[in-house]
Amino acid sequence: MLQKKRVTMQEYSNDLIFRLKDLHVNFDKYKYYPRDEKYKSAIYDSDKTLIFSTLDSKEVKLDNVTYTTKNKIHFIEEPESYYLGAKYVVLEIPDDMKWLEKLKKEISIFVVIAFFFMTFFGYFLLQIFLKPMKDALHLLDRFIKDTTHELNTPISAIISNVEMIDTNTLDDKMARKIKRIDIGAKTISNIYEDLTFLTLDNKIISQNEILDLTKVVSQRVEYFQTLADVKKIKFDLNIDNDVTIFCDIKKISKLIDNLLSNAIKYNKVQGSIIVTLKENYLCVKDTGKGMTSEQIEQLFQRYIRFDKSVGGFGIGLNIVSLIAKEYDFKIDVSSEVKVGTKMEIKWQD
Repeated sequence: MLQKKRVTMQEYSNDLIFRLKDLHVNFDKYKYYPRDEKYKSAIYDSDKTLIFSTLDSKEVKLDNVTYTTKNKIHFIEEPESYYLGAKYVVLEIPDDMKWLEKLKKEISIFVVIAFFFMTFFGYFLLQIFLKPMKDALHLLDRFIKDTTHELNTPISAIISNVEMIDTNTLDDKMARKIKRIDIGAKTISNIYEDLTFLTLDNKIISQNEILDLTKVVSQRVEYFQTLADVKKIKFDLNIDNDVTIFCDIKKISKLIDNLLSNAIKYNKVQGSIIVTLKENYLCVKDTGKGMTSEQIEQLFQRYIRFDKSVGGFGIGLNIVSLIAKEYDFKIDVSSEVKVGTKMEIKWQD
């Protein structure tokens, strides 16, 4: 834009120099410095001393060719001869700033076009670079789903057959073996149910109904009794009768299972678990390792594990959190290191 102004001012400069030359030759005749309404001008000698000026600007940068100051554009030209002793010819025209507005408009258009181009090009490159990762994740997801599906039948068969065995008719050695099989099968079954929940939860519609929560909690405690016996953990049950809840049986069972499973995993040997059930209230309190306040803040994040020596994938309490959000349950966690942890679930009718 400034270059276009420079071309125009070059024409003005040629006109002024021609008139200076004419005045130089015919000085006795005219004796009048040339002026023009289209521009203002000044002449300086070789020492950069002002000879004559009609400029509005008081200071001139003779070392530049074209420059702007405030609302003026200046152009400096050096004539081939020192007409009237002038080494430098300076022209000045008003700057209406229209060129700047046009420049801003052109830059804005260019930025918008460049943004859309880079967005499209970046998205295209991103798809190419992420394709191997997407394929790998798809294969992994398919593998997990297929594996969990295939695990269901043998796990169910093992648990069902173990439950049908009357251990009272067996000798102690055989009874201990059956018990270990039962523990292993239930551990795998719990992991299977967690993986199934995470991989299929978004596709499963909750079948909500009024449930006898007293019965459900009692059944889940009985289910985990075998696992608790391994660490000689005792259950202390404070369960009210006829407590009901409107919920999906599978999801509320999964919530209770993960609370009981964690209370067993992180408990100490010969510890205890207090299970309290009242109207709109469920509490599972253990006498285990406990947690710091920093660990409590990360408690419900997926794949977070605070003790690598304990089995699991760090998904149990994340599932608890997902179920609680779906049913608007409130979860309160209080814990003290080497004392134990209390998980409280509260809900409204």
